[in-house]
Amino acid sequence: MIQRSPAPLLSILGLLQKLNMRLTVRRLFLWLLFAAVAAVIGILFLLLRQFDASKLGTDFNQRTTGELIRYARIRLMGHQILEPLLLPALAYAETQAQRSPPQLKLPSLAKGQQPQPLPKQRYDAQGLPLAEEPQAGAGPADSSWSELRVSTAAELARAMQSAKPGQTIVLNPGRYRITETLSTGATGQKDLPISVKARQVGQVRLESMTADVFKVSHGFWVFENLQMRGSCPVQSDCKHAFLVQGGARSTVIRNNLMEDFNAHLQVNGDEDEWPDEGLVQFNTFSNSRARDTAAVVAPINIIGASKWRLLDNHISHFVKRGGGQSSFGMLVRGAGHGTRIERNLLICTPQQITQPGIRTGISFGGSASEPRFCRDQQCEFEQRAAVAANNVVAHCNDFGIDVNRSASMLIAHNTLVNTAGIDMRGAKSNGTVYGNLLDGRIRERDGAQIKASMNEVLDLGITLEDADALRLNWRRSVEAVPSHPLVKDDFCGTQRNNATQVGALAELKSACLPRVLDAKSVQP
Repeated sequence: MIQRSPAPLLSILGLLQKLNMRLTVRRLFLWLLFAAVAAVIGILFLLLRQFDASKLGTDFNQRTTGELIRYARIRLMGHQILEPLLLPALAYAETQAQRSPPQLKLPSLAKGQQPQPLPKQRYDAQGLPLAEEPQAGAGPADSSWSELRVSTAAELARAMQSAKPGQTIVLNPGRYRITETLSTGATGQKDLPISVKARQVGQVRLESMTADVFKVSHGFWVFENLQMRGSCPVQSDCKHAFLVQGGARSTVIRNNLMEDFNAHLQVNGDEDEWPDEGLVQFNTFSNSRARDTAAVVAPINIIGASKWRLLDNHISHFVKRGGGQSSFGMLVRGAGHGTRIERNLLICTPQQITQPGIRTGISFGGSASEPRFCRDQQCEFEQRAAVAANNVVAHCNDFGIDVNRSASMLIAHNTLVNTAGIDMRGAKSNGTVYGNLLDGRIRERDGAQIKASMNEVLDLGITLEDADALRLNWRRSVEAVPSHPLVKDDFCGTQRNNATQVGALAELKSACLPRVLDAKSVQP
């Protein structure tokens, strides 16, 4: 059988014959080289037209790799030639620049909702709620006069309107379909708070079909042991598990699980009243999938309220698909002061760190707040005299801790794994950055002033057992540092001695972390 040459090949051969074979291999190579150089020059010309070259050169040394890639992607958007040509290269560069979390379930490190209940909530003489630790068999004794038992959402709504100081609303085991917001009706007292609770963790699940599950407008309410899930037909309609506003002073939200909301806990003022001095402890905040919304995505979003304490919580998977695609694990802003964020575990994305969007762990200030929402009606500062200490933040494609337009801040003894590090920005921003352990960078920009000391920026893959898997015991120790006077304990609640390790854990081997059989001993 005669094999026929393909038509294109015959055409090329015919052309070469007409040229009398004058196109030698050397000449062909030179022509191809010329074409390649011309293509590169053309692309560079288009890039110079598309990008602000002077600005890019000025910012290059200050910006992280992720920021530069995101900037390039925005500038290329809509360009008919450059976008299809360079976006695949940028996507590849992003996967190389950012480590993906390991393909396993990351441990909770004893943070978030606990299986055992917490002791009865107590308050100090000024009405500030006190942090507690889980205790087997803890909780108030049954009392017929102080306890209201409910079995339906309608009964729960009525009980919350009629409850008096000292009463506890106990939800009987089961599922509750919430179609209308549950609102508080009276103010408790520091010695007689009003409580809403499940007797045991895992017995009560609230399926929400409304924007807000609980609206708390009165002080001294306690919510505990509940599991809540946003189940709205339109995903973005499920806004908050808790909306705490106005006069809801000393609200306590503890030992709950909240899933699939835009901002699981939203705190803000109402008619010049501010719900100060709240306590959020041992809660789990998460989403099962990215939030398709243009609204704020931040599991904890506090605007204007002061002196809140956020302790021992587990926050993960807060990805925003809509709007500007920027999301935050904890966002505190709006001209409040005195917030303390301590001993929390935040994991921006347990899987696929390079999926679309920008994810920041802890942020004081975020983007600028609208003055009308701020406590001072102008937001001269987003936050003052706040503390972020002993937190573990992991797998964020932006900064683990971000400070914007905030003054007198203390960022101390945090461990940041696979994040861009710590960022302080804006001429209004200043603070102390002390004793942190991270594998990103510590950056001050746009006029911010950082007093930094005793921090360690290291390759955590070498320094810790397995940092990406949150096995945080030390493999190779560094020199101990003096304890900061405002940070008394560590991530596990262990008392810090005069000489302590940098990062969230005070000891080389912490008893509160899961034991790892194949862990190597710490080396000097």
